Amino acid sequence: MQILPVLDLMGGVVVHGRGGRRDSYRPIASPLGSAEDAAGLARALLREADAGTLYVADLDAIEGKPLQIGALTAIRDGVPAVQLWVDGGFADPAAARSLPPGLRPVFGSESLQSVPSAWPPDSILSLDFAGACFRGPAELLNHADTWPFDIIVMTLAAVGSDAGPDMARIADIVRRAGGRRVFAAGGVRNREDLAALHEAGCHGALVASALHAGRLRGP
Repeated sequence: MQILPVLDLMGGVVVHGRGGRRDSYRPIASPLGSAEDAAGLARALLREADAGTLYVADLDAIEGKPLQIGALTAIRDGVPAVQLWVDGGFADPAAARSLPPGLRPVFGSESLQSVPSAWPPDSILSLDFAGACFRGPAELLNHADTWPFDIIVMTLAAVGSDAGPDMARIADIVRRAGGRRVFAAGGVRNREDLAALHEAGCHGALVASALHAGRLRGP
């Protein structure tokens, strides 16, 4: 079961994501490092998770502002042996060309204007949910044959919470994914949640709060 640490970036600072309510996000207070040192916090999270992949949400870009090129490049250069997944609020595959070299684009369904006719080879699709509602083109959710190989199930209401993963929705996406790799995002509290996600067929999970709190340590 792969753990992918998460960094939420706003104004070049790492913030604490809670419930998808981005207007209320504040700089994170973590024993692992400083909110102002995104690269250093990335290294600490990767050590904590024993991970080789890092997920970064550029919240400024997702909200329609320019991509935080300087911050993303600093993180990339600070963890050179790590694969970086970046959600930059891309409206279509062409928009992802603005990413610095060496970063994999995450296409959040909430940002997509339509279903792409073709995905770039290294694409990751995030299926974004707010409560019971899917954020994105309905035809994207309803036609799994259009999905790329790597899929994130993003439960925004569970981000930064102790609610646990949305197991029913995750199991449904795994069933429809047809052998694609599925990663859960939102609500992971402990190793028991990771075990449940693995049992449900997930390849991995995106985690932030549980890592900062030290709840995933141990065998």
